Amino acid sequence: MTGAAAPAATGGATRPRVATGPGQATRPGEALAVLPAGGDLARRATADPLFRLVAYALESAHGRPPAAVWSAPYTFRLGSPELVAAASWPVAAAAAPRDDGLVRLSSLGHPADSCDLPLTLSGPPPATPAWAARPYALLRALARAGYGHGGTDLHLQGSLTPAAGLATAEAADCAMALAVADVHTPAGEDPDRVRLARLLAGALPDGDDALRRAALFARPGRALLVGQGSRRREPRRQRQRYVLFDPAESGARLVLMAVRGGAAGGADRAADLARAVGCARRAGSLSAWAPGRRPGPSVLVLLPEARLAAVRAAVAADFRDRDRPVPRFLNIAVSGAARREQ
Repeated sequence: MTGAAAPAATGGATRPRVATGPGQATRPGEALAVLPAGGDLARRATADPLFRLVAYALESAHGRPPAAVWSAPYTFRLGSPELVAAASWPVAAAAAPRDDGLVRLSSLGHPADSCDLPLTLSGPPPATPAWAARPYALLRALARAGYGHGGTDLHLQGSLTPAAGLATAEAADCAMALAVADVHTPAGEDPDRVRLARLLAGALPDGDDALRRAALFARPGRALLVGQGSRRREPRRQRQRYVLFDPAESGARLVLMAVRGGAAGGADRAADLARAVGCARRAGSLSAWAPGRRPGPSVLVLLPEARLAAVRAAVAADFRDRDRPVPRFLNIAVSGAARREQ
């Protein structure tokens, strides 16, 4: 078969199928790609560079265009165990379904560690590169739930590194789950996010479930209210609860301040971070807090817009005077939830 005549069932919808590459016939056992609405994303000049890159990377690594590209925001806590929000920096995942029981995983963050693995639904997982163990565990759970039991080509790329200090796994979990579920959901419908939230919590219990919920349900300029009540069994149409959190509307700025260099961890890093927070407060910041459940290399700093330059200058001067690497500052806007990239 070389054309687009044969339909493929994708979770109740029928979509046209195409061969694996321009002018190529499919090989025996080779999965056919679902023709995506955003299949030309890699070549669309108006698209965000990150999403063009992840679409191109999947096509380059696996020989066919993505059937879906999704982004999910990095998320953070607001210094309260019950409030979480999304940042304006995303993780992107591109996926294409297979029908031969094979999982092919790649990431620009791990260019030498792409892997082709058999998709087994039970028993010990196959040996994987360290970075791919979590995506594989998620794909297994999705397949057991009916999403992608025939296999998947998947490419993952973030816009930040772990050195920034925001949690990376939870945003990646959500981007991957939505991309894979999307191609097995009837055309025109959004994947069931409530179901995916429960699936992620069960499949990846070591993650921060509140941060995943923020990635799935956040709203711009709002914090999501979670807490003990969020662990109960949720009805499909549960309404999320939000509180206003929009620094820009009140003339403030939210920045992520991350220490770096020789302070690789432990007491040295904690001391550098505490010193940076002290400098920021003396220069006019309003508050500072860790973005996750545990201390890391960064803090979120809320400050008046008019004091941003002064705070950055004060911190930079203190660290330069001590021959320490100057902390990085990253602007954070309070953004919305994961979305399909068209």
